[in-house]
Amino acid sequence: MQAVAALQRRCQVTGLLVDRSAERLIMANAVTAVVYLAIGGLLALLIALTRWQAIHLLPYESFYAFVSTHGMVMLIFWIIFFEVAGLIFGSTVLLSARMVVPTLGWIAYGMMLIGSVVATYLMVTGQAIVMFTSYPPLKAPPLYYAAVLVFAVGAILAVVHFIINLVGARLRGDVGSLPLFTFALLGAAIIALWSLLAGAAALLPVFLWTVGLVPSVDPGVYRLLYWGLGHGAQQINLAAMVAVWYGLASLTTGAKVVNEGFSRIAIVLYVLFINMGAMHHLQVDPGIGTWVRNVNVSYFMYGAVIGSLIHAFSIPASVELAMREKGFRQGLFTWLRRAPWGEPGFAALVTSLFLFGVMGGVSGVIIGGPFVNMISHNTLLVPAHFHMTVVAGTTAAFMGISYYLVPLIFQRQLVLRSWARLQPYVYALGMTIFGLGMGLAGHWGVPRRHWDITFSTARALRTDIFEQPEIAVFLAGLGIGAIIAVIGGAMFVAVIVGTVLLGRRTATPALGKIAPEAFLPVPIAAGGSDGEVSAAEPSHEGFEVPGALVLALAFLALFALLYAISWYELSSVPWGIH
Repeated sequence: MQAVAALQRRCQVTGLLVDRSAERLIMANAVTAVVYLAIGGLLALLIALTRWQAIHLLPYESFYAFVSTHGMVMLIFWIIFFEVAGLIFGSTVLLSARMVVPTLGWIAYGMMLIGSVVATYLMVTGQAIVMFTSYPPLKAPPLYYAAVLVFAVGAILAVVHFIINLVGARLRGDVGSLPLFTFALLGAAIIALWSLLAGAAALLPVFLWTVGLVPSVDPGVYRLLYWGLGHGAQQINLAAMVAVWYGLASLTTGAKVVNEGFSRIAIVLYVLFINMGAMHHLQVDPGIGTWVRNVNVSYFMYGAVIGSLIHAFSIPASVELAMREKGFRQGLFTWLRRAPWGEPGFAALVTSLFLFGVMGGVSGVIIGGPFVNMISHNTLLVPAHFHMTVVAGTTAAFMGISYYLVPLIFQRQLVLRSWARLQPYVYALGMTIFGLGMGLAGHWGVPRRHWDITFSTARALRTDIFEQPEIAVFLAGLGIGAIIAVIGGAMFVAVIVGTVLLGRRTATPALGKIAPEAFLPVPIAAGGSDGEVSAAEPSHEGFEVPGALVLALAFLALFALLYAISWYELSSVPWGIH
């Protein structure tokens, strides 16, 4: 019995069995993720204050070094370390299952840590200024590519370890149907395997080129392979974020998925179609047929969009149904007004849905499609889109779930609870202002990845085309929004670090209303022989979620309006050939 206790503990809050090996590995990945989030946030502030033309903080060498570092640290290192922690949690703790081959998990973590530290050092010190994409003929030292490849192999091993844990749990009889949370993580893991293998296939020839083993690298082939990683990395986040959305809805309101089967189908649609959208990065690349481009960024990508629209209705509908069952049945939106807005997890859920769906998702479908893409690509509108999806939506969701999982895993009382309640709103406000400023500047044609849009140090290129007063206002919004968002990010880091280091040790951290069934599958209860509905499946009259339907229709109307405006603007562009 003592031997079993040394290997597992029972969580006093949820009743779940926690494998101690898994617990330690979750801690290591989570702490590393937060460290990279802090580094990336600091770099983001410096970059934003440079793009704010009135301040123009950094010299050009530092700007490009920090842009390169910021992209890798935030989109790859912070996100993937956090997601690996989630994979371990979803395949062990959530299933009350033992971890299989803990050594494999530590090997994966060690490779990811070494690779990420070396790559970050080379980028931030200016030795590997090749930007996030590393397009040839730009060349970094061989050690940089080796470090990124080591990280990628470590991440692949972490995903394989997740799958091994699931297989082990199934063989031992610990789990039947996977909880929706874990099922969504499985979707993320499948996308991750594809993305990481594509990235390795792109970077390995470049590494061989830098050490002189191959004479050259075809830039077109590199771009085709690379965007399997560059685009796919964002879609790993999408599937993992959806898992967190369902978890936060359940944790904070007691929501049960209105139709779990449809939600699972939506995740399968991601696995089948989401990476097809990578082709929108190659819209004007030579050597790729027009039909290939159009099929991938229209018909195939729409399959993934349908998946997102299912979640966009399912999650608010689940929350509305839960709140109406608690007695908030009056009118269309009483349930929403009486929702737990003071709960950090709910605040993170709502702000993440808004930032990802409204601010980022709509723009992503528009600029990701054929034709309309031409008026936005290589402008600030593109980074505005993925900052709203990954930096805003995904990060906000991951922050929200951390307020529950960190106290449970570290067995610490959450500190600075008032900060935790306020932090999602501060972060969302900053990212909204930032996204609007960056997106509108891009709409006015301001280029991305550019140190000085006035070319002040190059007399032959000197221009005032981007010195319009509107652009100055938009870039000021970019800078001010970044300052507010970084303050929100710093609040999160302070709460989490304070909890880990200073929080009172306790087996029962106070987390509000939380139950072990929050992440578990909804039991399917059959009606009785006389047609009565069982207690597990309550009866309802009329349409159950009118408020969520109105919200979904409003979202679709906004989507259609912005899409139509984009096509109108495309028709207004003079395409004269001289």
